Parts: sequence; structure tokens; C-alpha cells
Amino acid sequence: MWTLKVVGLGAVAVSLSVELLRLFIHFRAKRAINKVLFFPSEVTCVEHFFSPLSTHSCLCPLPHGVETSFSRLLHYILSASSSLNVCVFSFSEVNLSRALLLLHSRGITIRVLTDRDYSAINGTQIGVLRKAGICVRCDRTSVHMHHKFAVVDEQLLITGSLNWTQTAVQRNKENILITEDPELVQPFVKEFQRLWLNNNPTQLN
Repeated sequence: MWTLKVVGLGAVAVSLSVELLRLFIHFRAKRAINKVLFFPSEVTCVEHFFSPLSTHSCLCPLPHGVETSFSRLLHYILSASSSLNVCVFSFSEVNLSRALLLLHSRGITIRVLTDRDYSAINGTQIGVLRKAGICVRCDRTSVHMHHKFAVVDEQLLITGSLNWTQTAVQRNKENILITEDPELVQPFVKEFQRLWLNNNPTQLN
């Protein structure tokens, strides 16, 4: 009789453990970030991302305290705690550049890979990033490096049609997907690493 009770309690414990594990996986999945942003984005003040006290002190005429697609994008980029890998065709948006500079000042490891031809256009931020000590590599192949993605801490993917330019942010119809789904994130982690190694300037053919 005692043995049957022990076995019964054991079965109940196993059943409860399985149910708790199922609930844990369910709620963890619910908390995972899966967002879609659409552009063009309303032009608003974003100084509070760079100067926390500016919410009350900024006197610029732009709307303050308004959440937009661009402010959400900045939020996710600035959430980096260890690394940020950026792979973009064109990079001329000043506030995105400021975000990378701020992360760099915090000691976050930043790598930027961009198209060789578009790295020298008027208004590009590539020179600004390099001058600050951020490692930038240009694609050396004969075709355009047309990717537009970033990986935060090797766990969060930001990708879509958006070039990192003011025109794309404020005028064009664009989209961005932001996700923590490992099945989507990890291929981009691997692709960035492959491109980064293939465009090592110390290993010119």
C-alpha cells in the first residue's frame, strides 16, 4: 500500500513538473520580442535617448515624448549590453550614428560592415564612426553589399528594407522586423561573421 502511495505521489510530481515546464516555456515565449515597425516615421525629438535630462530641458520645436517607429528602433539599438553588429548598405542617419557613438562610449563592442561605394557618399557617417574608433569594414566584392540588418548582443535581430538614412526614416515606405527568435537570429549572426571575415582588410587578395 505504501509503495502504491509513493508511486502515485511520484507520478503527480512528474505531472506537475511537466506542466510547470510547459508554462515556463509558454510565458518565456510570450515575453520574447517580436515587433514590426513601419516607416516613414513621424519626426520627433529624440534627445532624451542621448541626454536623459533633455525631456524637460530641450527647447527644440519638435514634438516631445511621442513614441514612433524611429524612437522604438533607437530603443532596441541602445539596449545593447555587450555587442552590436551592423550590416547596412548606406549609413547617413545622424541619430543612428549618435546611438552607435553612445554605445561605443559605454564600452560596447561595435562592428559595422557597409557597401564600399556608398561608404564615401556625401553625408555618410562612416568617417565619423571610424574617427571615434569604431571598427568599420567595407565589402570588397564587385557587387553591392545590400543587406540592412543589425544584431544586438547576438540575441536580437533588427532587419528589413530600411537603409540607415534620413530619407528612408522620414520619407520612404519601409519596414523593420525585430525579433529574438533564435531560428531567425542565428543565421544572421553567422552571416555577419562570414562577411566580416571575408572583408578583413589585412587579408587582401
